[in-house]
Amino acid sequence: MGGSASLIPRDLLGEYQELTFLSKQEILLAYKRFSELLPKDERENGWSARVPKSQILTLPELRANPFQHRICRVFSTSDTRDDSMSFEDFLDMLSVFSDSATSDIKSHYAFRIFDFDEDGTLDRKDLEQLVNCLTGQGEESRLSSEEMEQLIQNILEESDIDKDGTINLSEFQHVVSRSPDFASSFKIVL
Repeated sequence: MGGSASLIPRDLLGEYQELTFLSKQEILLAYKRFSELLPKDERENGWSARVPKSQILTLPELRANPFQHRICRVFSTSDTRDDSMSFEDFLDMLSVFSDSATSDIKSHYAFRIFDFDEDGTLDRKDLEQLVNCLTGQGEESRLSSEEMEQLIQNILEESDIDKDGTINLSEFQHVVSRSPDFASSFKIVL
């Protein structure tokens, strides 16, 4: 693993440690995993390259995640909105999903992942997509219209404190704060 360290400039490595919830060893492992996703001729300068979303989704840690596409969208800083990731995007993602990240940070990003239309609130359409992701898209696992409506109504009754028909970030964080296992289940470990 000593070879990986020499490919990340020392000052950047220190900066990454300060700006993330990751240790030096975790950053070096993340770099190794990230560079393995790059074509061989781009690996030498992996910290400045971008990995296409299709490659990111080959990671076993994301492959089985029902929110894999939303995770790529939320953490990608690509100007073209192609959901590709730079090494820093990849680090941000791993940092948020690490055991060391705070519940506030995790809930903020969970909210962004669940906000499918990216309008800053979870409305009925977002909640329906969220439920469909969690239950699967198969015919046998899909809820009926009535079941879906009842579930969304229950979620809103429990979470929509200001009764505006949507869940905002603070309402979401309030609900998450009452769920002791949220932080430990919202993680990706390389």
